[in-house]
Amino acid sequence: MPISKLKNKTIGITLGDPSGIGPEIIAKALSNRAIRDLANFKIIGDLSIYKRYSQAEYKNCDFIDLKTIQPKHFKIGTINEHSGKAAFSYLEKSVELLKSGEITSIVTAPVCKEAISLSYPNFCGHTEFLASAFNIKNFGMMFLGPRLRLLLATRHIPINKIPSILTSDLVYETIDLADKTLKSTFRIKKPSIAILGLNPHAGEGGILGKEEEDIIIPAMNKAISRKIIVKGPFPSDTFFIDNSTKYDMIIAMYHDQGLIPIKTLYFTQLVNFTIGLPIIRTSPAHGTAFDIAGKGKADPSSMIESIKLAIHLSQ
Repeated sequence: MPISKLKNKTIGITLGDPSGIGPEIIAKALSNRAIRDLANFKIIGDLSIYKRYSQAEYKNCDFIDLKTIQPKHFKIGTINEHSGKAAFSYLEKSVELLKSGEITSIVTAPVCKEAISLSYPNFCGHTEFLASAFNIKNFGMMFLGPRLRLLLATRHIPINKIPSILTSDLVYETIDLADKTLKSTFRIKKPSIAILGLNPHAGEGGILGKEEEDIIIPAMNKAISRKIIVKGPFPSDTFFIDNSTKYDMIIAMYHDQGLIPIKTLYFTQLVNFTIGLPIIRTSPAHGTAFDIAGKGKADPSSMIESIKLAIHLSQ
């Protein structure tokens, strides 16, 4: 992916949960001059926490210090209310800066939903929060690895609720969003999309479940009638062996169906990109990693790829 220097635009980076590895992977990513020189950056968070990982000051990297955490309340590597509140405040500030135009894109370090929910019980993730902030109804979680893209039809919901949420309309809207994103954002003129089945063996002709026949195939037929190139539904247990790179986008029906294979293939290089928003938002496709927080062991690769993608898509 060729990336040129981004002119006259600023990328925001939220610190994520300060008790996790977010501050460390940001500091490591920006210590790389080849990355740092690609754009201007504004880091949003608590400077006192960030300075635990980097004392360096760079002319094109500003820090917006929200001073949300008192040192006596800070606990590294734990799920706690203070860090949850801080992470949420960084996210709120990023929306303010995006709407004012002070930043044009945002890269979000990992947060802990459990920690944030201690103060904000309805919070279920960056994706939904940003969609609500920009009043967007049709949006999605897309994941990009070196050789494939994957979109989820359903996101962070309990698996026992999937049958009641997965409708033909939802699957069609997901296909349509994928097609539009591939054409507008990735400039692919005639994108091809693969659909995974919900049930084992994609239902085996209805023997192992009717969702393919009743929900997925009607949605595909509607998309095909509107000139969208879509194939499937494919059995998910074998699809990633040799088919995954044949298509411009793969649509998985639920979270783990898509993320287990793609994280197995590309964990350190994977990027989460929220599609459907009026702004660019990317993030590493991993969590807060409390178990290694503060130990200097965190791998910044996914953060670096997230920054690079945000810059590339902001051109």
